[in-house]
Amino acid sequence: MKYCILSILVCHLASFGQSKPKDNQISPIEWAKKMADSDQKRTPNPVFLDGVKFPKWNYTNGLVTLANQQLYDYTKEQKYWDYGFSYADQLINKEGKILGGYELEKYSLDLINSGKILFEIYKKTGEERYKKAMDTLHKQLEGHPRNSDGGYWHKKSYPWQMWLDGVYMADPFSAEYGAVFNVPKSIDDAILQAELIQKHTFDSKTGLNFHGYDEKKVQFWANKETGRSSHIWGRAQGWYCMALVDILDFIPKDHPNRKDLIKILQKVFTAVLKAQEKDSGVWWQVMDQPRRKGNYLESTCSTMFVYSFAKAYRNGYVGSKFLKSARIGFNGIQKQFIKENTDGTISITKCCAVAGLGGKNPKDRDGSFEYYISEPIRDDDAKAVGPFIMAGIELQKILDKK
Repeated sequence: MKYCILSILVCHLASFGQSKPKDNQISPIEWAKKMADSDQKRTPNPVFLDGVKFPKWNYTNGLVTLANQQLYDYTKEQKYWDYGFSYADQLINKEGKILGGYELEKYSLDLINSGKILFEIYKKTGEERYKKAMDTLHKQLEGHPRNSDGGYWHKKSYPWQMWLDGVYMADPFSAEYGAVFNVPKSIDDAILQAELIQKHTFDSKTGLNFHGYDEKKVQFWANKETGRSSHIWGRAQGWYCMALVDILDFIPKDHPNRKDLIKILQKVFTAVLKAQEKDSGVWWQVMDQPRRKGNYLESTCSTMFVYSFAKAYRNGYVGSKFLKSARIGFNGIQKQFIKENTDGTISITKCCAVAGLGGKNPKDRDGSFEYYISEPIRDDDAKAVGPFIMAGIELQKILDKK
């Protein structure tokens, strides 16, 4: 199967950053809409996103529905709003209880992410059930287990562990909750988590971030001296990049720690830029082992980096070389990962389905290179679909300013 749409379209894409698209070109926003439309056709009901058989309150559903919500904000096409609203409407009952398997007592940061769509839904509908659901998620974070320095455990079942993933899952929500409902401590906490994960996972050799950190240094995947995991996993790095650029949306301009967070963003993004694969324009599954046998170019992290770079440039946190990288990356995604299906939809390929550290089956989740390349690869994973849509929106906004 071909992993590009048409060669002429690829040529057009290669130049989209230099000028506004002509009638016969595909603009970034059209790519975003095409992906969203394709995903809605594959999964008409968002409670079943990511291949689940039963309605589920999960971070992947939240990622795609948030992307649709942002697409609505740009296009004002009702179908994108309806998709995100449908998810919240089905999984939050009249009393404001979150359904779909949510349990506060699990203290899982993954369960916070879908709450990000509720701010706009509450603002638009005024229905108190959505405010109550956000309050529940905020309450979870208030009581969430922490390390000695205040860092959130990734889950109650993963004691003393901080993962890069968790910063994206919880902290943009925490910062927005603080900004919207005047809870300064929630903003401060979001900044703290981003700073702590940088402190504990930073790799001085590459400038990138290891996937996880164990404060007690007892997990079998953790280095016994540093507590860090062994490698730089692309998607974990992508989660962290998105977290940094999203948290900053809600940090007041006069906050004493805002400049420090921007400096962290610049440092992290510079390292990610250096890791971009020159020939393809995308990024590796295991970022500190480029071209090692078995490693592969991976789509979820690539979409996340493009989104993060474009948004950071648009908001003035980074310079033009990051916009150039985002454009190259977006074009590279078309060439490396996008395919056209017989029904007229598009798919995004080479998505790492899942990866983690330890847990119930620790023999396989040891954070080794061999582990990360052994996880299943699939098409149309929510963790690529959502950021691809977001990346298209951000790149279009930049074009609109010209």
